[in-house]
Amino acid sequence: MKVILLQDVKSLGKKGQIVEVNDGYARNYVLPKKLGLDATPKNLNDLKLKRQHEDKVAAENLAAAKALAEKLKDSVVTASVKVGEGGRTFGSVSSKEIAEACKKQLGLEIDKKKIQVKDPIKALGNYIVAVKLHPEVTAELTVKVTESNS
Repeated sequence: MKVILLQDVKSLGKKGQIVEVNDGYARNYVLPKKLGLDATPKNLNDLKLKRQHEDKVAAENLAAAKALAEKLKDSVVTASVKVGEGGRTFGSVSSKEIAEACKKQLGLEIDKKKIQVKDPIKALGNYIVAVKLHPEVTAELTVKVTESNS
């Protein structure tokens, strides 16, 4: 009996695969536990349409990430920190502060978890920060650290 897997099954295969199993195994284990569906022409067509939709959504997400990367490439975000004697900063500029600055200054919602600060930013100046927008797209954002007035 041919079965379309709805979940990963250790001994059979991955989600979305069409596998051949014994009739008893399918009737008594795979189908009752909702691990798979009978591979009827209707279910095969539904699977095909679902895969096409997932591919289309993935392509749209990739295009949106590339467009956002182009916007970020030429953008500069300013972050202010308190500075003590000798130009030393109190603390460092975090990814959360950079995300908030992007929202205020550029109007772009960027998740703080996507901002990758390699070394802590503990001095005044310009820094290049990587922003992982998509598994295939990483943008660079310039962060300008200035002295706060307060």
